[in-house]
Amino acid sequence: MVLKGALHVHTTCSDGELSIYEVIGAHEAQGYDFIALTDHDFLMKKGCYDRVDSLPTDMIVFAGVELTVFAKGYHHVNRIPGDDEVLHIFNHPDEMGLPLERAIERIHEVGAQVPLDAVEITSKGFYTPEYDTDRIPFPKVATDDSHTRQMIGRAWVEMDAKKRKDSILRAIKSGDFWNCFA
Repeated sequence: MVLKGALHVHTTCSDGELSIYEVIGAHEAQGYDFIALTDHDFLMKKGCYDRVDSLPTDMIVFAGVELTVFAKGYHHVNRIPGDDEVLHIFNHPDEMGLPLERAIERIHEVGAQVPLDAVEITSKGFYTPEYDTDRIPFPKVATDDSHTRQMIGRAWVEMDAKKRKDSILRAIKSGDFWNCFA
């Protein structure tokens, strides 16, 4: 079964413009099979994800978090838990404003603190090809880092996997997916 998914989604639980219900509806309207809610750790409203597992949707909804990790400055890493698996994605490396070699060093420094599984190759849903390189030894994922309705559907991943949380996360970790762009 081919699944379409968003791995970096913000809601009103932190700095997004849409509620969880609105985010789900907007992604369902675009044919998504799964989304990862990844609101910012330091802005997250307490209890905001408490009812995620009981939401009325056929989509898989991961209740993740965008962690703030400090390594010569702050960086964002999505932590997306499944049932048993956990996926960690280094977010938007181009926003560091560093030359590629220094950015790669920083990714490795963050990886010494957090067990990285993948690195984004997009910034707000737009492809950043300089990070789509074998010099970064992780699977590269496309995300739209959506904060607004207009940002939804710029970039996503697709995979041939079972529609189960851990199957999806294992596919990402093993690089068994493809990146898609609007």
